Amino acid sequence: MRFGVRTLLIQAKLLAALVLCAPLTGLIADEVRPAYLELRAAEQGGYHVLWKQPVVENKRIPIDPSFPVGCDLRENTPPEITGSALIKRWFTDCDLSTARIEITGLRTSITDVMVRHIPLDGEFENYIVLPAEPVLTLGSEGADSVGYLVIGVEHLVGGIDHVLFVIGLVLFISSPWMLLKTITAFTIAHSITLALSILGIVSLAQAPVEAVIALSIVFLARELAQPEEKRSTLTRSSPWLMAFVFGLLHGLGFAGVLREIGLPEDALFTSLLLFNVGIELGQLFVVLVLISTLWLWRKISGTLRLRPQLMYLIAAYAMGSVATYWTIDRTLVLF
Repeated sequence: MRFGVRTLLIQAKLLAALVLCAPLTGLIADEVRPAYLELRAAEQGGYHVLWKQPVVENKRIPIDPSFPVGCDLRENTPPEITGSALIKRWFTDCDLSTARIEITGLRTSITDVMVRHIPLDGEFENYIVLPAEPVLTLGSEGADSVGYLVIGVEHLVGGIDHVLFVIGLVLFISSPWMLLKTITAFTIAHSITLALSILGIVSLAQAPVEAVIALSIVFLARELAQPEEKRSTLTRSSPWLMAFVFGLLHGLGFAGVLREIGLPEDALFTSLLLFNVGIELGQLFVVLVLISTLWLWRKISGTLRLRPQLMYLIAAYAMGSVATYWTIDRTLVLF
């Protein structure tokens, strides 16, 4: 009889986890990838246009730049898919220095567009085009490198895999001091590999990195579901070391976004720093929201006499289910 009750409890937890994670399995963990539009003035007049359009599950996100009437675009090279972006190159005889450009389809997406205008004098201008306002007039006040701060925040908050890992760390550690130490280790680690990757010192293919990132969430979820005495020695005694090791992998994942949109050579350090600060701000936001939620849950569970551990178990099963799906899906892409 005891075995039957335990089996029912396990089945109930699995069912709850599947219900929670069902909407997530259809999401791409890094679906908030920005598009990139580069407008480079040509010495003979006109503009070279480069368009990098995010590709998700072999399907391009349906957004496209729209130029002023009469600006005919001539294709320089056939479109190509590189990594997770569709790349198109055109040339136009139009003077785009003060052009009004609209990104069609952006209003119905969750993608931002980084626009870089490079006139002949080389003094580039950066702009961020948001879904709420998909129209840009060149020559207006640009975002400069601050746009990378926005992209960093959105990539962390919108990157479901990174969010789940941070959530797992918060749920896994009860000591405030150890949590601070662990989050700091994770931050230092992904900052190191992010910088090394962007500077070209470390180079790894993105697909296997994304697969291992998903596997890191599976490992963390498994540890979270275990009673404390059954957890591995490393995670029990030194969770900060585990976070540091996995943080190195997550940094390589963050670098994939910057490689797609590129960094201005004359503002490389500033742009990289701002992107990393954006990542940290997004991470801080996730941690504060989760801690507030846990505090509220403990208040409610105490009033209603609910088991606080139940929330942790359901969260572990949900995280593990979603991450297992991602691991299999990302591994199959390698073959």
